Amino acid sequence: MTPKDKPKRPGAKPPSRDIRSKAGPKADGEKPAKPAAARAIAAETDGEAKAERISKVMARAGVASRRDIERMIMEGRVTLNGRMLETPVVNVTLADRIEVDGVPIRGIERTRLWLYHKPAGLVTTNADPEGRSTVFDNLPEELPRVMSIGRLDINTEGLLLLTNDGGLARALELPATGWLRRYRVRAHGEIDQDALDKLKDGIAVDGVLYGSIEATLDRTQGSNVWITMGLREGKNREIKNVLGALGLDVNRLIRISYGPFQLGDLPEGHVIEVRGRTLRDQLGPRLIEEAKANFDAPIYNAPAVAAEEEAEPAAPEKRERPRRDEDKRERA
Repeated sequence: MTPKDKPKRPGAKPPSRDIRSKAGPKADGEKPAKPAAARAIAAETDGEAKAERISKVMARAGVASRRDIERMIMEGRVTLNGRMLETPVVNVTLADRIEVDGVPIRGIERTRLWLYHKPAGLVTTNADPEGRSTVFDNLPEELPRVMSIGRLDINTEGLLLLTNDGGLARALELPATGWLRRYRVRAHGEIDQDALDKLKDGIAVDGVLYGSIEATLDRTQGSNVWITMGLREGKNREIKNVLGALGLDVNRLIRISYGPFQLGDLPEGHVIEVRGRTLRDQLGPRLIEEAKANFDAPIYNAPAVAAEEEAEPAAPEKRERPRRDEDKRERA
């Protein structure tokens, strides 16, 4: 009797001739299959094929913030593939035709940021129902469609950040970002440093709890005092309410910094763009991921500064070669 003639048990599987390790590489140089996580990441890299909420897609294209886009949809100003939208609860891709007031939106543009020195007397809104002059009415014409990161009161001056990316605006507005916002404040009244130091523990005013505030008494000028204040929450009229509770009447308020970005010597009413490399460095990986910032997309109205920032500065040569060597190479 040979081994082939031996009776087999029912249900037994024949022995495999080629037993391979599950984790080992395949034969003939084949690469092992990608794990599920890697396949999911590869699938998500195709941004055009991935359907997302229309407000998110339009915000990334620089139309407006998500909240403003949802309001525009409810007002009947947005059409999708020729049909007017009645609800913002719809998913789209860049292959869909989206129009605002009859004008097609562009594709996703590179994330950009501008510093603007806001003068007093301007409202930080796209359209004021009272007919007052707005920030966006006074921006340079060459600027693309932008939105503000946070707001400044009509009488508040100083640094206002502008961006074309709704995701970045939303990420930087959140208190969880942890960016400190500094203000120069002129207020009528008297106060000492000890009273200002108590603001580090927070304060409650009319039932509203304000978090820790850094305050430094700079100088006294007549019946006014100048104070530098730093806060991270930025609640509505926070500085005026807090100092009012201390017996001071704020008569001038200037924001001098927002996180790592400084007002510096930027003239009033002027705008300057932050270079792309600087913006990436200041945001860092965490904020870039939260905002879904895109630094690889094109720039549609690229000014000279945007073109210059893409070119790497040439590394200085350690020593100059003699002109005669160049002439010899050219002759050769």
